[in-house]
Amino acid sequence: MSHHTFGRRASFWTAAAVVAHTLWTSAAPAMTYPLYASEWGLTPLATTTIFAVYPIAVVLILVCFGDISDYIGRRRTMLYGLAASLIGVLLFAVARDLAWVLVGRVFMGIGVGLSAGPSAAALVEFSKPGDEQKASAITTLSQVSGLICAALIGGFLIQYAPLPTRLNFVVLMVVLAAVFAATWFLPRHTSAEAPGRWRMKPIVIPRELRKIFAASTVAVTASYAMGTINLSLGAQIAHDVIGSQNVLVNGATIALFALAGGIVAIPGRKLRSGTAILIGGTSSVLSVGLLVFAAGQHSLGLFTMSLVLGGIAYSLLFAGGLGLLNSNAPAHHRGGTLSALFLVAYLGQGIAALLLGEIATVDGLKFAVDVASAMVAGLSFCAMLLSVLYAFAKPASPNVIGNSP
Repeated sequence: MSHHTFGRRASFWTAAAVVAHTLWTSAAPAMTYPLYASEWGLTPLATTTIFAVYPIAVVLILVCFGDISDYIGRRRTMLYGLAASLIGVLLFAVARDLAWVLVGRVFMGIGVGLSAGPSAAALVEFSKPGDEQKASAITTLSQVSGLICAALIGGFLIQYAPLPTRLNFVVLMVVLAAVFAATWFLPRHTSAEAPGRWRMKPIVIPRELRKIFAASTVAVTASYAMGTINLSLGAQIAHDVIGSQNVLVNGATIALFALAGGIVAIPGRKLRSGTAILIGGTSSVLSVGLLVFAAGQHSLGLFTMSLVLGGIAYSLLFAGGLGLLNSNAPAHHRGGTLSALFLVAYLGQGIAALLLGEIATVDGLKFAVDVASAMVAGLSFCAMLLSVLYAFAKPASPNVIGNSP
């Protein structure tokens, strides 16, 4: 191996950084939505549209290019994704009106769509032999690290630094440039590459994997639906419904969502996938119940408790779903299969964001919170049911807590 190419350990952590970028990039605009609404006179539907075009772009990329990294390699695909993310963040940094941020959001979606599956697969492939289960844990930890950075660094810069709608994105551009530079030194090929030349075709889930895929995908979609509430409406809920005016405080409460997920990832890595889904689904139902009560009482304390439970739910549902699929998907289908999982999860996220934005605009933010909570609870119950039917059907490796917005 050339001295210009990273070894296994450095490659593993570089792939983790690419995973972190997907959530940091996804969440970075969240706390600027109230500023855009004030500066440009946007409705809740307009601000959730900014959020929603991102998962829609992700879905289109996954439909067209979901398995491309199985053919051209994880490194090359991630480099394309990081380049697109950089363009998207640049457009946010110089945005003059809604059109600029919508185009920027599309480029962010392209970047994450190209990066999400390959980075998750690369973590598995760069794990030590016999320790592949660690990949799911680091995937989740990387995601929540990205969320925490977006919420705390972004909240601080927006509240206390000059250029509140721009400097946040300038800092993120520097981070993405560093991750791009590190990714350049990843190995150019992996043993998991599929034979033949890549061509655009539908993602096919092997028949024997479809029940497991269904259980995994519903669990991850439930976790992403939880993320939709907190990332598309969280800052607006804290500001309008709860009544908190400080952007850093609002960002810190949202960061609790990610921090709770990161903390539970450590002990949760020994849970079986089905057990993680059951605990995560229960936490999810409790979280949205508290959220409805917090919105009714205008209580920042209850809202904070809801975010903590929501973070636990996000982490365990995502980990359980991803770990279940990681332990069953064959290596030469792993990139495409993981991309298919993210396709469904992001599609659900985009539809939910648009629906909630319309409801918030027409019927008010409080009613949108009620609808969102019912939606998340329903998905969580489905995930728990499927985990009982399929995740416990055969012995599974211990799961590890292990990709958005």
